[in-house]
Amino acid sequence: MRKKAVIALGGNALIKEDQEGNIFEQFENTRNISKSIVKIIKEGWDVVITHGNGPQVGAILLQNDLAKDVTPPMPLGICVAESEGFIGYMIQQCISNALKKANIDRSVVTLITQVLVDENDSSFTNPTKPIGPYYSDEEVEEIKNEGFQVKKETDGWRIVVPSPDPKSIVEGEIINKMLDDNIIVIASGGGGMPVIEKEGWGLDGLEAVIDKDLASERLAEAINAELLLILTNVEKVYLNYKTINEKPLDDVSLEDLKKYYQEGHFPLGSMGPKILAAIRFLESGGKRVIISDVEKGWKAFIGETGTIIIK
Repeated sequence: MRKKAVIALGGNALIKEDQEGNIFEQFENTRNISKSIVKIIKEGWDVVITHGNGPQVGAILLQNDLAKDVTPPMPLGICVAESEGFIGYMIQQCISNALKKANIDRSVVTLITQVLVDENDSSFTNPTKPIGPYYSDEEVEEIKNEGFQVKKETDGWRIVVPSPDPKSIVEGEIINKMLDDNIIVIASGGGGMPVIEKEGWGLDGLEAVIDKDLASERLAEAINAELLLILTNVEKVYLNYKTINEKPLDDVSLEDLKKYYQEGHFPLGSMGPKILAAIRFLESGGKRVIISDVEKGWKAFIGETGTIIIK
């Protein structure tokens, strides 16, 4: 059996905190990330790469807002698909170039991915996922009049949208066939496009976003992956994060992780979805989850750092 892994790149992996996020910086960051991924491929692994899109889709929404009097703005679902395309292009090109330098003859493909959700998911009546730019008290009234729901944060108001729980990957079978053909796949970008199955119609997109890590886990199930490697902006998972009792986790069992999760150690807006994805993956038959910093992907893969979770 060939070894399969899903490598999930965090939403801020391509734009660092001290950067403005121009395309040259994003390409440079992608080239650096590609080095670790190619090393994993050289070890004989078939990989599917997923990625976040928070900063990028936020920029697209801001461009939409600023140009709305010049050209019709696109709905959120189309903005997510747009970000899947251009981020996938960067990853695809950088990995292809890195493979060529390593004398590895493999094709790389980006797949715009649809993710099936339940139309009765509670998030549709209680949207909580903030997206896009911040708005002032004066601007927010116009946003409300356009039908958006908003939430007050420290730096201003933001639009909030539903974030339904992913159920399955529509293109899962296609991705498996591409892996069988020795193709490296980039999929479920930004969590993928949320869709529902409508009787007499087929698939229909929704104005919502899906958590990238939860979608990555569903994808890992679909391809029967052994490993889920989640690369984010911290080196390890912590208990009591950013407190005087902060404690890093090195090797942790599924049983202990579930206990820590139930005790509330992992906030919903940060580490929570990653831990839930890890729990689901191992309970569905996965062998190992690694969570670490995106710049230390290779070291985490070989066990020199990161949090390693097993059954």
